[in-house]
Amino acid sequence: MSLLKIISLTAGYGKNIVITNIFVNVNEGEIVAILGPNGSGKSTLLKSVMGITKVFSGKIFFKDVDLTPLSVDRRARVGIGYVPQLDNVFTELSVEENLEMGAYTRPKREEVRLDIEDIYSLFPSLRGKRKRKAKTLSGGERQMLAIARALMAKPKLLILDEPTSSLAPNMVSTLVSKIKEVNSRGVSVLMAEQNVKVALEIADRVYIMRSGRVIFEGPSNSLTGAMIGDLFLTKRATQRTDPEEG
Repeated sequence: MSLLKIISLTAGYGKNIVITNIFVNVNEGEIVAILGPNGSGKSTLLKSVMGITKVFSGKIFFKDVDLTPLSVDRRARVGIGYVPQLDNVFTELSVEENLEMGAYTRPKREEVRLDIEDIYSLFPSLRGKRKRKAKTLSGGERQMLAIARALMAKPKLLILDEPTSSLAPNMVSTLVSKIKEVNSRGVSVLMAEQNVKVALEIADRVYIMRSGRVIFEGPSNSLTGAMIGDLFLTKRATQRTDPEEG
């Protein structure tokens, strides 16, 4: 069953169009990866789902709700968690305060306390640092905290922008296993990723973007090395350079 449906979306910033005529679908229980070089439009696509860009045309549906006219706050409240690539934790707050901030829309504080303990079982390395400020964490720990904070809102869909960017290989493996575990708990995942190997390992389906358009969509196991080279690696000269894109 479709959870997120993006239909003929054209969006960008100010007067500038960055992505054009995008169709993307995320089904319940899926992990979907958006691949593409820097400047291809991956981050703009994710930001459009969250209402951070200007939509020129097209529609975005979450279940039966048309997100297109809704504010960022309203979109978060319908069941979407978003973890941007940068500035994704409150650095001056403690680990636990970050988790509490993730649950700011939830009125039942006792349930929040129980969920914080559940988060610590999912991310045990955070438990021993619960009182430490987020700025003291390593890059990998910050990324896990960012995901944990997003999960505190009990989303049905988790959107991750370049979650493995700049992480050491051992931390990438740890983070991938955590994303899989989150998905096994019933949370669908839409992620932008430049690490093709990671994306193909974790995703059920992939979309490849170039110059603001989707140029391929299919099951992750349908992509061969030759296809990746043709669709992604050998076409970098045609990519668009956009300051908003990571």
